[in-house]
Amino acid sequence: MKKQPFVTLEQVKEIVKEYPTPFYLYDEKGIRANVQALNDAFSWNKGYKEYFAVKATPNPFLIQILREYGCGCDCSSMTELMMSDAVGSTGDDIMFSSNDTPVEEFQKAADLNAIINLDDITHIEIVEETLGKLPKKMSCRYNPGGTFKITNDIMDNPGDSKYGMTREQIFEAFRVMKEKGVEEFGIHAFLASNTVTNEYYPMLAKILFETAVELKKETGADIKFINLSGGIGIPYLPDQEPNDIMKIGEGVRKVYEEVLVPAGMGDVAIYTELGRFMMGPYGCLVTKAINEKHTHKEYIGVDACAVNLMRPAMYGAYHHITVLGKENAVCDHLYDVTGSLCENNDKFAIDRMLPEIEKGDYLVIHDTGAHGFAMGYNYNGKLKSAELLLKEDGSIQMIRRAETAKDYFATFDCFPIYEKMIQE
Repeated sequence: MKKQPFVTLEQVKEIVKEYPTPFYLYDEKGIRANVQALNDAFSWNKGYKEYFAVKATPNPFLIQILREYGCGCDCSSMTELMMSDAVGSTGDDIMFSSNDTPVEEFQKAADLNAIINLDDITHIEIVEETLGKLPKKMSCRYNPGGTFKITNDIMDNPGDSKYGMTREQIFEAFRVMKEKGVEEFGIHAFLASNTVTNEYYPMLAKILFETAVELKKETGADIKFINLSGGIGIPYLPDQEPNDIMKIGEGVRKVYEEVLVPAGMGDVAIYTELGRFMMGPYGCLVTKAINEKHTHKEYIGVDACAVNLMRPAMYGAYHHITVLGKENAVCDHLYDVTGSLCENNDKFAIDRMLPEIEKGDYLVIHDTGAHGFAMGYNYNGKLKSAELLLKEDGSIQMIRRAETAKDYFATFDCFPIYEKMIQE
């Protein structure tokens, strides 16, 4: 399978006349088609709702597109709550799923009437003390521990995860919360990340559905929703087969009918909290080759760096690279593609076979629409790039301007010669 960029060399040449590289570019057409497909896949569930993981791509312009399709916001911090509020998400449109949570964030979530999803049983008391009483609707995050396997493949190790309550804790939490006035309950779990298999969600659903049946039987809790969270991944490698969201939705439906319906729980809503699946393939980082170096290896230096995209440096993550205008050229040159940070791991590709790259060539780094810009930082005093939206009609909209030196120095306004630092 060949990865094709959603932007052409001709388009980039026009874009850079106004917005210099590097920049993030998002594909509105692809985003809309994807969210519609997700809704179609779970249309069998009357209460289905996607809560977009704001942390993946915290941009209000993009969140507004998803809201047109009924999506809510999954938030985990104060600023994410503030952004969700700004785009019109309040009440049941917000799922607040955090951990190690400051009390003021619980208060903000309550002020917005968000659904609070507790990560820890001790937070019951904290929320009660902070708000004066528990909300009528709440959720708990479940962690069954051990390893999570699909057939013989270990997908992840929930037992090593800091998130969620044990089985004993979630049963106790439901009892306590019910006694303290909670009337409507939800269950949430996240057992594996970036799975590229259609079996993950149905297997997770089975665990949660069976747990929900037992919780209702033992505690009498009125379980209104089950949140499958995230974990549906994307094929970063060109030879990976992408997930089939229709098969995933159908797999969850079958388990729903096998487990929940016979237990008299056929009205339970299914929620998801997808980030990578929603945005990952529909964003790219566009950068320009500005240097080449011939030493022990062949290096191509680009004007982006790990500040713009840190996943390769942080995880050794693979992101496919297309040299625009050379999509059909033979990949017969072995390169390390690097940024300019004073860190040797500042590399977008190591020993990657690519077409011959010349200074001035534009490179598209694929699948950066989620956990790309969001994970950026300012090491070496580097400034974050602009975010642009490729509209369905082919026009370009700036949805976040590039940082300037003034932005970088803004928090030094206590320094005696601050004005000198911010001079253009």
